Amino acid sequence: MTSLRIGVMHDRDWAPEGLPGFAREVEALGVDDLWVVEDLGWNGGVSAAAVALGATERLRVGIGITPAPLRSPALLAMELATLARVFPGRLVAGIGHGVAEWMASVGLTARSPLALLEETINAVRALLRGESVEMEGREVRLDGIRLVHPPVEPPPVIAGVVRPRSLELSGRVADGTLIAEGHGPQDVESARALIRKGGGDATHSVTVLAFCCVGDDAEQVAQTLRPSVEGHAAWLGRPPEQVFTVSGSAADAAERIRELAAAGAGTVVLRMVGPEPVRQLGDVLGALGRR
Repeated sequence: MTSLRIGVMHDRDWAPEGLPGFAREVEALGVDDLWVVEDLGWNGGVSAAAVALGATERLRVGIGITPAPLRSPALLAMELATLARVFPGRLVAGIGHGVAEWMASVGLTARSPLALLEETINAVRALLRGESVEMEGREVRLDGIRLVHPPVEPPPVIAGVVRPRSLELSGRVADGTLIAEGHGPQDVESARALIRKGGGDATHSVTVLAFCCVGDDAEQVAQTLRPSVEGHAAWLGRPPEQVFTVSGSAADAAERIRELAAAGAGTVVLRMVGPEPVRQLGDVLGALGRR
């Protein structure tokens, strides 16, 4: 538990002009990470990461996630390298399949989503290491591309994935795995088993996103969480009561975080729901002894 990182998400529904102030507030509270979102039609993940990094001094900023179909691996590596050069040691780059319907809506449906994700991660990691990349894959073609200014300290490239074959892929090619909201301790343990099956070792990080709502009125907390839980239940294909949340009193929320850590999460990123998210976050950190 002592090595557990606590992060917070800047929710996609929050206006981007509020990001610099939010980043400074949560840094002052003592969180380890701030995670930004790239969902089609909302905000750009790389630009949001740049804003958050520029507004803060020590926070690690994670991008969760850039959809592989949406950018060339060469362009993505260029963008990540720029941030990693200017803010060394403070960036985590998440890459995933993207929501299939969203990718189709912009004409970017991959013939093989698994091949595209694997080839993208391999190419981006190699470029960030300063290598010249020749790749004639099923989905990605690069002809001797090399970064002129690769980062001195390449940022971790992690896979934001859900399904079993994708989790195995993450263990095979990525530095870590980002697990979506709604997954509880048993899900984390199952994911870690699949990551190990793919070849992931003890250095492979596991980051878990979690809806978080804190309050002393259990009924009010449940009501506040309900739209998020029901919407995510439909996406996960499970009943709402099986959607894991970090919620209840601050002590209850802290205990849920400890359960995720015990299951193998190295970082827990809280997606705050309800009013006064910074106050709620502070209450959770206090219950964890982080303030």
